[in-house]
Amino acid sequence: MSAPTREPVRLGLRANLAQFSLLVAVNALVGGMLGQERTVVPLLAAGVFHLQAVTAALTFILAFGAVKAATNFFAGTASDRFGRKPVLVAGWLIALPIPLLLIWAPYWGWVIAANVLLGASQGLTWSTTVIMKIDLAGPQRRGLAMGLNEAAGYGAVAVTAMATGFIAARWGLRPAPFFLGIAYAALGLGLSTLLVRETRGHARHEARTHTTASADLHGGLSTAQVFTPRSAGSPPPTDSLPGWPVRSSSAPGRPWCTPPSSPSLAMSPTPPGEPPPSACIGCGATAASPSARSSPASLPTGSVCPLRSGPSRPSPPSAAS
Repeated sequence: MSAPTREPVRLGLRANLAQFSLLVAVNALVGGMLGQERTVVPLLAAGVFHLQAVTAALTFILAFGAVKAATNFFAGTASDRFGRKPVLVAGWLIALPIPLLLIWAPYWGWVIAANVLLGASQGLTWSTTVIMKIDLAGPQRRGLAMGLNEAAGYGAVAVTAMATGFIAARWGLRPAPFFLGIAYAALGLGLSTLLVRETRGHARHEARTHTTASADLHGGLSTAQVFTPRSAGSPPPTDSLPGWPVRSSSAPGRPWCTPPSSPSLAMSPTPPGEPPPSACIGCGATAASPSARSSPASLPTGSVCPLRSGPSRPSPPSAAS
């Protein structure tokens, strides 16, 4: 019996509309998990645990924000290594006990623990839904994909915060408002496990079939290289970046401009009636004085020596002529 034919990978919102819409709904549930706390937890701090408002805000918001920031950092790397769907499901598993902790909390420390879990869950689920939507959208509609994701998530935060406020006013601060959180977590885990499909193949397909003009600018950089401090005038990490002049042998430490006397240079086109440039306006190098260059920090960001251009332009006159 032959193996089942694998469905071809297609990029774009229209081609992946069902999965994209499902991920929008999943991220709305992610936002709802955050919204269940916004109204009720400050009221619990003051009315049940008898904490000052400033103290309560600083503790549970700090716990949530610090953990979410750290989890956001690792979510992308984990989704590349293990796949998007496993990270998404793991985030929902972490979210399951949060409403129960808030319902049964006898001390404020339980609320802090719930917010630690909430930060980890939000960092994994929210970040992964962003990545998965970008995978599906392809290179043309990334902005729209990101906008829909954020609109769904924060819209659900607002709606759930309002809903829990109405529920608390009618049935009390606990447990009724957090029943919404239990429903959100169960539904989000179920959808992510049963219906959401892995999208890492879409990212790999795009990497194989789409080449950008700036691919060399970001390919192969490790996390350590991204965070390595570099001064404003530091050279790029490679001598072969597109649009940068080649390194000059007369100035091995400065790859920003090549002396105009180099055979690899050609004159840039000039307006009619004006003489061609005799010096680089970015660094001051001339054919007669190729070493008279200003410091790299004085060069405009992304500037290229105007004496350097493509092979179809005429070469500059030699000194002998």
